[in-house]
Amino acid sequence: MSRDARWQTLLELLAERGRLDVEEAAAALGVSAATIRRDLDRLAEQQMLVRTRGGAVVHGVSYELPLRYKTARRATEKQRIAAAVADLVAPGEAMGLTGGTTTTEVARALAVRGDLASGTPALTVVTNALNIASELAVRPQFKIVVTGGVARAQSYELVGPLADGVLDRITVDVTVLGVVALDVVHGAAAHDEAEAAVNRLLCERAERVVVAADSGKLGRRAFARICGTGSVNTLVTDEAAAPETVRRFEEAGVRVVVAR
Repeated sequence: MSRDARWQTLLELLAERGRLDVEEAAAALGVSAATIRRDLDRLAEQQMLVRTRGGAVVHGVSYELPLRYKTARRATEKQRIAAAVADLVAPGEAMGLTGGTTTTEVARALAVRGDLASGTPALTVVTNALNIASELAVRPQFKIVVTGGVARAQSYELVGPLADGVLDRITVDVTVLGVVALDVVHGAAAHDEAEAAVNRLLCERAERVVVAADSGKLGRRAFARICGTGSVNTLVTDEAAAPETVRRFEEAGVRVVVAR
């Protein structure tokens, strides 16, 4: 197992359990305790966790894996969801695209669509995600509009009053929303309130809202509310979504697309 893979696994285990023991982590990853100690020391230096005697605990009150450590989670499902979402966007439209691993895959799926290979522009993309903007900016068929704001290291998203100022002056046909949780009763949510505020504005400026969320995010709640379920037109998820959960969203007026 590579170092990056070990670090990703350690952070995921820590996010699930809140605390890690060196010996338990070593057994779970099939490496030596000395390797785990070195890994935890390095992650502590990056303020990704807090070292304790014999292990580590999460850093701060709440815990959110940085984007670079989440890219491999449910990768196949996210790519299928992204392809289905990309099919919902018509040439010539203006779209809002929030940050996140699934929405990053949506950007990549749009980039390889043959009918978007030309145009003036073929698509206008408004995003507050620096990584998405950098991937699409090199493609001349896309007009990329980046909000201002302060960058969050966790997600590469721009947040704050500068982002709000740009979004107050634009409208889009569709916003594709990445979430950490989507519940029929409580709506869409994020970990961070500043991210949620920008994402909420992107939804308010859109004629329709598409949520791209793998099944693991459905029926969950998170700290910062983005919008209510009534603001969501379409949910695109994967085949593991429970039929009862799908039924409840459909009864709430949300069109559910299951990516296969």
